[in-house]
Amino acid sequence: MLHIVFEPSAAEVLEQSFVLDETLQGEILVIEDDYAVGPLQNISDADGWQARKSWWEKVLEHSPYIGQLAVVDDKLKVHQLKKKLEEDLELQAWIWIGQNQHDVCGYYWLMIQLAKFQGRLQILYLNNLPFINEKGGIFYPTNLYEIRPSEFLKAKRLAREITLSEFELDPDEWKKLCNENAIVRTLEGGKKIISQPETFYDKEILTILGKSSMKLHRLLGNLLTKMRIKTGDAFLVWRIKEMIAQNQILIQGSWEKGWKDITLKATGGELFVEVDTTVMDDETD
Repeated sequence: MLHIVFEPSAAEVLEQSFVLDETLQGEILVIEDDYAVGPLQNISDADGWQARKSWWEKVLEHSPYIGQLAVVDDKLKVHQLKKKLEEDLELQAWIWIGQNQHDVCGYYWLMIQLAKFQGRLQILYLNNLPFINEKGGIFYPTNLYEIRPSEFLKAKRLAREITLSEFELDPDEWKKLCNENAIVRTLEGGKKIISQPETFYDKEILTILGKSSMKLHRLLGNLLTKMRIKTGDAFLVWRIKEMIAQNQILIQGSWEKGWKDITLKATGGELFVEVDTTVMDDETD
């Protein structure tokens, strides 16, 4: 058995469940790119893939993750996955998906490359399913890492074979998203992904920022806690940089010194000819 997940944190919890149930044991493959954001046009071609990589380089600039892009190679992982499935005809792959756009978009990207393995792929989609948390209460997880290792024993019963119909329709859905080539994609329900403008998170950023100055790390913490539709902190910072360039947000500090050096303040909708990076109101946190 081989497991496929879309976040390292999901792999960690899944691996812990192996101790509780030996029948779950198997190699875990992590697809690491977040296909819910960024350009997708011609992603199957070398030029399209390079365009996406260049976009990520811009997003990760000055971030704590700057060195990670070089070690993320989903295409190589899929090449190795296909080779293993071709060499071992008894091997089954289980694809674990949480109810979020990150996992579902990763699933679509993966499916378009695995058509020849119909009948050997199982899907476990935790879609609107209740689980028990550490306090014994019922909750509906959106991410796999929210589930306790013991709950994976319950989740494994959800495994079902990906149908021939899904192998026919899901690649078409992915091609549609690639042609739309939006920068943001959100999950509407089931496996339905909607393309959104790159400004999708701007209103929430400005709402949380408010009228006072705020450290970037505090703004990110509040956003990641309160956002209804989650996305990554690196993407949020990239969007904040774009809003600074558009004079919607003022900045104090130097990006070269890292995120901890940055303080932000909304302009209140006024347009400035030049952003003053030296004069800011006192920080409120």
